[in-house]
Amino acid sequence: MANDRPDDQRIDEATGTGFVGHEWDGIEELDTPMPRWWLWTFYLTIVWALGYVVFYPALPMLNKATEGTLGWTSRGQLASEMNEAEQARAEVKGQIAAASLVELQGNPELMSKAVAGGEAAFRVNCIQCHGSGAAGSQGLGYPNLADDDWLWGGDLAAIQATITHGIRQQGDDQTRTSAMPPFAGAFDKRQLDALAGHVLSFSGKGKSTPLGAQIYADNCVACHGTAGQGDRLQGAPRLADAIWLYGGTRDDIVKQVLNPHMGMMPAWGERLDPVTIKMLAAYVHSLGGGEDFATMTAEDEQTPAVDGNEQP
Repeated sequence: MANDRPDDQRIDEATGTGFVGHEWDGIEELDTPMPRWWLWTFYLTIVWALGYVVFYPALPMLNKATEGTLGWTSRGQLASEMNEAEQARAEVKGQIAAASLVELQGNPELMSKAVAGGEAAFRVNCIQCHGSGAAGSQGLGYPNLADDDWLWGGDLAAIQATITHGIRQQGDDQTRTSAMPPFAGAFDKRQLDALAGHVLSFSGKGKSTPLGAQIYADNCVACHGTAGQGDRLQGAPRLADAIWLYGGTRDDIVKQVLNPHMGMMPAWGERLDPVTIKMLAAYVHSLGGGEDFATMTAEDEQTPAVDGNEQP
């Protein structure tokens, strides 16, 4: 067997391997050959790399990379997966579109899909005002959609109509509009304080007086009811609970009496397709405060009541 070592190479007696001639502080390196398995692995990686260049896009060119014999691209795969997902969504959206609101609520599986789609649409279109958890912002006029306080009804049809036509939306003749007249200059401070106390007494947070009760009876009963129960037909808010859109302190109530806030919700009927609006209604209804359907006819379902979820 021929000896490939240089004649002057020193040999390590313990291993029989020659030194490479490098030394660091008395430490020398042996000229140990690489293991066969490592060499074969290295050769296989070279073969794999060559195969990858042939079959897949790999080499950059001026305007694009080489296409590869398989014709595969990551963009093509993404487009295919997106197309499959869109087809699956289209099938579900078709089922939701074909179902009436009553049928949708009676089909738990389809309803859950509608809720999931509505949640995604809510994050894109609604969280700017109602918040990511749909809790709104008390005192700023953004309603909490997760409670059970609804100005014009909280069933699916009512919520769908609100989203479609909005609240006080100019140019939409089906939008719901309610108005509270301003009473600035009508009462003095003592009368305002008495009226606010009477309103707060409905929810147990204030004390009613004969003066406050009389002022309320003369000016407020026609819309808000004798016990502050509100009137959905007029869009008059319920006063006999602790839910207040513009704040529920005595000062807040006085301010609302003197100069009422009139919030506005845009109509989404021309911005979103009907299926998306139906899914949004399903999501809002699922938040915890949704109401069951009243007795409805097919004609009623085409022209449902509107949900405003507002308090003074």
